[in-house]
Amino acid sequence: MVDKTLYSIFKGGSKTYFYSTIFFPERAKEDVFKLYSFVRKADDLVDSIPQQTEEFYEFKDKYQEAMKGEITGDVVIDSFVELSIRKNFESKWTDAFLNSMEMDITKSTYKNLDELMVYLYGSSEVIGLFMARILDLHECSFTAARNLGRAMQFINFIRDISEDLDLGRAYFSQEDMDEFRLESLNFEYTIKRPDNFRGFIQKQLDTYFTWQKAAEEGFAYIPKRYLIPIKTASDMYNWTGKTISKDPFIVYSKKVKPSISRIVSTIAYNTLLLRESDQIKDLRLALNYYSE
Repeated sequence: MVDKTLYSIFKGGSKTYFYSTIFFPERAKEDVFKLYSFVRKADDLVDSIPQQTEEFYEFKDKYQEAMKGEITGDVVIDSFVELSIRKNFESKWTDAFLNSMEMDITKSTYKNLDELMVYLYGSSEVIGLFMARILDLHECSFTAARNLGRAMQFINFIRDISEDLDLGRAYFSQEDMDEFRLESLNFEYTIKRPDNFRGFIQKQLDTYFTWQKAAEEGFAYIPKRYLIPIKTASDMYNWTGKTISKDPFIVYSKKVKPSISRIVSTIAYNTLLLRESDQIKDLRLALNYYSE
């Protein structure tokens, strides 16, 4: 049974993740709720206006206390630490995550992709590693898991340009902005340079789809019982990327997110697709058997 606090945090966060996750087997679902609630709570503290800086550092200190064996009384932290120990998370992954969250307090721009990748590792790649451990995947899957986490985070950066500008941040390479002669991503500036902005966004989308494609190559490592929700979330992020590609300026007018009905219908489609692939596989095995 998922804790009510963890449930409300998750449901109030990402619609795509939430409605995909509920199709995991029960134990895996509970563990994903514990993971997501921890990362969401930390992220919300640094993304609030004004930032809850003091509360973030208190959160970080409580986590470190919990890792030393103390019961903090914070169900989000205590549940995550229990999960971390049980699933053998590497402590450096959580440290990297918290460091990236701290960067949101101290840093607002990135001069190149290499610099941004440091942030992306902690804010998203380690989430893929956590998920791989939750699902007991072989370490061969870790590269793909990191790619999937990074790709999903990056499409969020593209989707949330306007929202992040309100927070005083831009999660893109300054070198890419220079390439397209953009001094700002503010709508009042980019609307006067539409071709530059469209070219810039397309380059970011190309980066996303490259990482996403590399991530999907790792789906072969995922058991069928876990693949449906993961593939569904992946499909929804691809849908977001394709929608933005058609009209990059949409990021200023709305937050591009799939509807609940789209998510559920995609889950149904993926369920049917995977069942059919199993049936085809069984048919081929039978034909091979009787042809011998």
